[in-house]
Parts: sequence; structure tokens; C-alpha cells
Amino acid sequence: MSEKIRRSKSFEPNAQLTETLPNGQVAHRDHIAHSKVLAKSFYQVAPGVWTFVGNGLSNQTFIDAPDGIIAIDTGESVEEMRNALTELEKYTSRPVVAVLYTHFHYVGGTQAVLDKYGDVPIWGHADISFNRERTASEIATTYSRGLVEQFAVTLSDSGEDGLVNVGLGNFYRDPAHAPHTVSFIAPTNTFAEPCTIDVAGLAIEVTPAPSDAEDSVTYWFPTIRTAVNNLVWPVLFNIFAIRGEEYRDPQAMLRGIDHLLSLQSEHLVGVHGPPISGQVDIARRVTRYRDSIQFLWDQTVRHTNRGASSRDLAHLIQLPSYYDEDYLTSEQYGVAEHHVRQIRSGLFGFFDGEESNLFPLPTRERADRLIAGFGGVEIVRTTVATALRDDDVRWALECGSWLIHHSGSTDDDKRLYASVLRTVAQRTPSANIRNWCLARARHLDGTFDLSRFSTHRFSKRQILSSPAETTIRLMRVLLVPERAQNLDTLIRWQFQDGQTASLHIRNAVAVPVNNTTSPNIVKCSLETWANVVSGSLALSASISQGDLAIEGDSQSVVDALKAFDIAGLCA
Repeated sequence: MSEKIRRSKSFEPNAQLTETLPNGQVAHRDHIAHSKVLAKSFYQVAPGVWTFVGNGLSNQTFIDAPDGIIAIDTGESVEEMRNALTELEKYTSRPVVAVLYTHFHYVGGTQAVLDKYGDVPIWGHADISFNRERTASEIATTYSRGLVEQFAVTLSDSGEDGLVNVGLGNFYRDPAHAPHTVSFIAPTNTFAEPCTIDVAGLAIEVTPAPSDAEDSVTYWFPTIRTAVNNLVWPVLFNIFAIRGEEYRDPQAMLRGIDHLLSLQSEHLVGVHGPPISGQVDIARRVTRYRDSIQFLWDQTVRHTNRGASSRDLAHLIQLPSYYDEDYLTSEQYGVAEHHVRQIRSGLFGFFDGEESNLFPLPTRERADRLIAGFGGVEIVRTTVATALRDDDVRWALECGSWLIHHSGSTDDDKRLYASVLRTVAQRTPSANIRNWCLARARHLDGTFDLSRFSTHRFSKRQILSSPAETTIRLMRVLLVPERAQNLDTLIRWQFQDGQTASLHIRNAVAVPVNNTTSPNIVKCSLETWANVVSGSLALSASISQGDLAIEGDSQSVVDALKAFDIAGLCA
């Protein structure tokens, strides 16, 4: 390997590789350079095969089939997909006659296809609709906050904290595509097992291939020797997502990549990044990509078997330097020291054998005790500032966290820790780390308040577009146990459109049940209920105005509804 090729890992200890862009963004040189890989380009991969890179976070791919064009993935929004269709028209006038989904992440622009070409068959894994609903319901608050932090949603395009790229693309959502109208259309044709399908007169071999989503599939077009996949990314595969996701099993990944290699394709098109052509080049690069994943899994298991803690794994395992030769195995998205800790947790759970992790102190109490033992808050503040000045960044991160979590934390403490997080952001090659650290730094110093992303908010539009049972069901994760002590109340909702749903509040939980006999009934329109739970109309006002009626033991129902952390139900 050339000596000139040395990509950084988690972050640099000093600022020697930190650069400033013309618009003022301060970032690591490798992070800046990665933007070239993600540059906007409509690639003609082969005759009748195109992929649009850089239009958003994901690619849109088009295949010319006997009966028309097959579109694969539709991006984050209708506007994004509409732009992709406009680009496609520069190469062909044939209509899109089918849509394929690789997985549930980038399917928000399908309505653009239907608007332009009418109803077309849509193919995808059987779990896609479920996974879309899952991430938009009970876990929506944390899921959305993670997206905001990891994908630089709150960053501008200039200044010290300005966006550079998001690792898999230059944008999460391109500002040019505002207002980013999301319009997912569920697959009309589904599969869950390996199969061969005929789409638009073209035979396609479908192989489930879990990666960052368990519903990911590989599409193999044997007649044109082209594979479309969600396995090979333009960065080291992200086993751990800093935004928070379910465990991504490297062993399943390896099986998927081995199958991909067995196809001996001439063209490899990914969900992210530029396509790769040439059987020899694909085999060489994808094999090394595959082996990077096995290396992380194998070495995690090896050191764990020897008794290493999660914290130690981060320092014991690093990818050998020859993986730096290709951006496919670069740490410009996630970082290996996080991935190995996730592998350990995925295999063995949260407890890593480190004794103090068995029964940890509450965060605030721990911070208070550490500060006291260190000699007091002023000594800790000096220690953080000194560590930062001396490029002892990990120590600054550790000690600084005590300052923002202790009972006497001040705005100055938060600003000091924000400077630590900015230092990490400016010295890491990883888009995920930079964007996450900047989001937290801006929250701490008051530049951008993230508090609203820590509150489960009901959107009126979301409620009106979902089955009523969905909204009632997810209320269970908003029950405040202290308010629900000694409650045993069964409530049935009857909406004017005929929909019904029931909850049984008991034992400090709210249990969705099938019930048609409870005398305690909430009667209203779905719109009225949406107004109440979204906060635009108080429950008491809806009752007094006659928009909502309660039958049965009305006081018990009101008391039970006040047990939920929903402002409209408490007023």
C-alpha cells in the first residue's frame, strides 16, 4: 500500500488533518474527500441500466425491460423521485411500468411514479409495511431523534458546524427537494423467501439478504448480468448505527455477500454510492469488503472469549491498514471501534463482565461522586480544559461528561463540553460521529434546542392517515406509572367512521384488547381525537363543546386518560 494512503479511524488526537472548506465547514480531510465519492451523477451502468447517485441519501436505479422501465427504490420523498424521473427522461422516453423496493428505508417517493405513469405493480419484501409502521409508531421519538442527530438535519450548509456529507450521500434530504413530501405505497406483490419473479417481461432472481434492515433483498438480473443490492456500501458496513437500530447480524451479512459474489456479475449496483463494473474488479473489491466484516466479527469473538470487556474491545481491534486502500472499507460512516462493541452486545447482551456495569449508579449520582472524589468541580473543569488543550480528547470526553450530568451543572459546563464534542467532530473521518457530536454540541451551547425530539408528539396528519387502532395501541408507551396506580379501567373508543379500539389500564400498564362490551365508551370523530392527542384541543374542551362524549363511568375514564403523558388528555 502506498504510504500516502492512510485513512483515519475513529478520530485524530490532534488537528493536523482538520481542514476548512470555502463555506467555513471545519472537518477532517478524509470526511471532506469522501464527498467526491458521493457526487451527484446519473450513471449509465450498462445499456438500459442507470443509477442516480447523489440525488438524496440513496440511489434510484432504472432497468430497461421488454415491457418498460423498472424503477428500484424511490428515495425519501416524492420530490426526490420526481427529480430522478426527470433525469431518466434524458436517456429514454419509455414509461416506468413497475417499482421494486430493496428494503423499507428508501420508499417514500413512490407516489411520484403513480402520478406520472398511473398504477403500476410494486414488489417488495413482505415485512416492509410492518417495518415502516414500527419505526413511525411506538419508537418514533427515539427513531426520529436519531435521524436528526446522525444525518445532520439541523445543520446549515455553511459555517464551522456546516454540513459536509452524511457518509452514504451528500444529504439526508436535499434542500432542493423541499418540502420533502413522504408518500409510501405498500407493495402489491410480496415475497419472503428466495424466488424468481417476472417483472415487465424480465426474469429477476430475488434473494433475501438482511443487512441494515432484515427485509433487504438482492435482485439478480441474469440476462443483463446485473445485481442490485443493499449489502455493499461506499463505506465500511455500519454494523452499529449511532442513531440506534436493531442488531445487524454480521453472520447474516456474510451469507448475503457470499451469494452476491457467487453470481459473478458484470455490474453491481448498490442502494448507496457509485456502481461497480467488471467481474474481476467486483470480485476483488467485494471480497475485501466481505472480509472486513468477518474480521470484525472474528476478532470480537476471539477477544471476548479471552475475557475482554466491551470498553477494551474498542482498543484491541483495528482493521489492518490494507483496508484503507478502498473507500468501500473506509471509516467515513461508522467506525470499527463501535462496531465491535455492538457485535459483542448482539451476541452476549449488555453485560460485558465489567464488574461495575452489574449495578451502576444513576448517572447524576455517579457524576456527583466522581467530581467529589476528584477534588471538586473546579478541578474537573480545569482537567477538561487541560486535556482538550493537550489533545487528550478521550479523557476530555470522560471528565466533561461528569460536568454536564452532575447536580450543579451550569451553562458554562455545557459550553465547555460542547467544545469537546466539536473537537471530536472536527477530527473524525466519520460522518455519523461528526454529525452526532455537532447536534449534541449545538444543543448544549444553546445554538439549537433538541428537546422537542425527546417528546412523543402525535401528528394530526399521521393520526388521520392511520387506522384508529394504531394510535390507541401506541398510547401504551406513554402511560406514566405513578399516575396509573390502583387504576383498573377498560375503555372502548367508538369513532364516527365505525372504527373501534380498546385499552385496559391495569397494573400500571395499558393493554390493547379486543372488546365490544365495555360500558366505558369514548365517542367522537377521528378528527376530534386527532385534535385532542396532537394538543390543539383539550379533552375538557372537546367534552364541553359536545365534540366528544363519554358513556359509562365518565370520571373513571377521565382519570385513566390523565394517566397518559399526552398534554391534551390532561387539560
